[in-house]
Amino acid sequence: MVQQLRLYYAPDNASLCIRLALEEMGIAFETILVDRRVNQQRSPEFLELNPNGLIPVLVTPSGPIYETAAILLWLADQDAGEMFPAPEARARQDALTWLFWLSNTFHPALRMLFYPDQFIGGDEDALRVRTRARLQSYLQQLNNKADWLKSDRPSILKCYLAPMLRWAALYGGDTAWFDLSKYPNLLAFAQRIDQRQSAMQASRAEGLGQTPFSAPSLPNPPEGSAT
Repeated sequence: MVQQLRLYYAPDNASLCIRLALEEMGIAFETILVDRRVNQQRSPEFLELNPNGLIPVLVTPSGPIYETAAILLWLADQDAGEMFPAPEARARQDALTWLFWLSNTFHPALRMLFYPDQFIGGDEDALRVRTRARLQSYLQQLNNKADWLKSDRPSILKCYLAPMLRWAALYGGDTAWFDLSKYPNLLAFAQRIDQRQSAMQASRAEGLGQTPFSAPSLPNPPEGSAT
């Protein structure tokens, strides 16, 4: 099992996906707060770890690794077959498709909703309207096509998706567009995740409340800030 891991995190950020996986796998790790209130992710020290200035970073015995999906896949490959299909497994092809869909399609759309000023120099409201419509189609796709949602088995896909459902409910201005009850498979998935020990531990660590994924509330972290 991997030892000596340090997770650079901020509450209710993409580092939550990594924390969930680490807790689920029972891997010991140290957390180091990246204080967004003082823009610490842009400090020279943090940029040495991730030149993009984005959270999370996981420092391993071999050095730092960043990008959420890359960290999750690296973790899963430390214990091949438990949190993600092993390289020789037939199921890996489908799992890789979904992992990169979450990373390249769903997650960037959320970032566009939350930070439209980073993507457009004009009508941010119009961009948000179009992005919400795209996200609704993605949620329907997940609800209808992602068979892995229905399993009780933990996976890095679930560790990635659960926080993103939370963020969609809380951030990006008007959140009335997001109604998890319209997607029964996603709602059932979020309710099951809420009951896992890994989610309870992450919620306590970051102040996420009793139902952090199925019925989330704004965080009250013991340190740092989500924004």
